[in-house]
Amino acid sequence: MNSTLDIPSVRQMVSPEEWQVRVDLAAAYRLVALFGWDDLVFTHISARVPGHEHEFLINPYGLFFEEITASSLVKVDHQGHPVMPTPFDVNPAGFVIHSAVHEARPNVNCVLHTHTAYGAAVAAQQDGLLPLSQQAGFVLTNLAYHDYEGVALRDAEKATLVADLGSANFMMLRNHGLLTCGRSVAEAFQAMYLFETSCQIQILAQAGGKLIEVPQSIIATMGEQAREVSKGKGADLVWPGLLRRLTRRNPGFDQ
Repeated sequence: MNSTLDIPSVRQMVSPEEWQVRVDLAAAYRLVALFGWDDLVFTHISARVPGHEHEFLINPYGLFFEEITASSLVKVDHQGHPVMPTPFDVNPAGFVIHSAVHEARPNVNCVLHTHTAYGAAVAAQQDGLLPLSQQAGFVLTNLAYHDYEGVALRDAEKATLVADLGSANFMMLRNHGLLTCGRSVAEAFQAMYLFETSCQIQILAQAGGKLIEVPQSIIATMGEQAREVSKGKGADLVWPGLLRRLTRRNPGFDQ
């Protein structure tokens, strides 16, 4: 039982595989808050339910990200209907964005979306993300763009969002924010770390002198370099350490 919000544990009501995804997703929410990427209650992260390709977990609308627990996450189908009893609502804009990606991309198990100041600032620039840093180089190997259509409340936007995303795992939502996809929660989170850092560096660099851009010939090799530098472990290289940091600073996500 969460002593602050009095949320009963659902651990015995779900499979061990779903519980592990719930723990990782709750951790991702709290890490987003810890890194300062949250926007009160108005962004969202989702994770597909293992063994149930048409169901995903998303945040309870109204809880701050640092409060979210594995048991408080809401399980919905692709029509937005809760498939387990819950006292919480779901952000309707969150549902439109996440259901679209999960329906279109069966290889994607986690979708992370933010409205950070740096991300939105670069998303408002006509040229988008520039090749100004090593971090940006990793992102630019797999980046898509989606034009702003207003708050993502309309099902009609699903088609354009999915068409713009294609097979990319990074997407800049023009005048809006950032979105990453991953085969796991850890992968989507690390992708967002790179994306957000790239935007921070760009805004800071633009405040200085003349910019030096990384040549496209080098950008084209960055995907292979990423696999080499992580020794093939990808996000699994840093995720355990992030969980240890979170346990020290904001324990209770795994309840």
